[in-house]
Amino acid sequence: MNAEIPEPAPAAEEGARRRVRPEKKVEITDPKAIRALAHAARLEVISELYSTQVSRTATELAVQTGLTPSAMSYHLRALEKWGIVEPAATAGDARERRWRAAGTDFTINSGGGVASPEFAVLDLELDAFRRRVSAYAKVRDERRNNDESTEAPGIVVLSSHLLYLTPAQRSELTAKVLGLLKEYELEVPDQVPGGAERIATMWSLIPDDRK
Repeated sequence: MNAEIPEPAPAAEEGARRRVRPEKKVEITDPKAIRALAHAARLEVISELYSTQVSRTATELAVQTGLTPSAMSYHLRALEKWGIVEPAATAGDARERRWRAAGTDFTINSGGGVASPEFAVLDLELDAFRRRVSAYAKVRDERRNNDESTEAPGIVVLSSHLLYLTPAQRSELTAKVLGLLKEYELEVPDQVPGGAERIATMWSLIPDDRK
């Protein structure tokens, strides 16, 4: 089912796509660490730092998540404990510590145990995506009410498919999708090309065991 089918987009400009960037995967397997991630603000931090690969201060992240800087500092230290974030170099004479992702890619792997804690994390990720949808809908409605130009057709895409896949095919599809997304990552994270808009993506693959 496609909520909206976008027109084929032109190929991304070569300068806006990632060519070669060292990879460092951070994989969380400890159930205690996974449970520590079951907090909306911590997931927001992980998403921001890993997706952008740009360092942030506790104050900057606090503004994004609606927390106080002191509360955000607490969460950052908790994430540092599990090797998820780490202190970053401070530019100039800045007095506030900066934080960065401890790697380029972040995954959760609990081994598929019963009542695995990553499902609580999944609920929070879905809630975060819903908040993005609500925020964008509010901005779009305000633009329409002010008779401002709205987005081009296909800027918001929702696609759902049911497939029959072998384990090998699941692995192959996952690798292809993630590989394609990586092609559109910035080669230099803090150099955003002119005209580019920050876009949130979410991709999921889960067995459909409904009878």
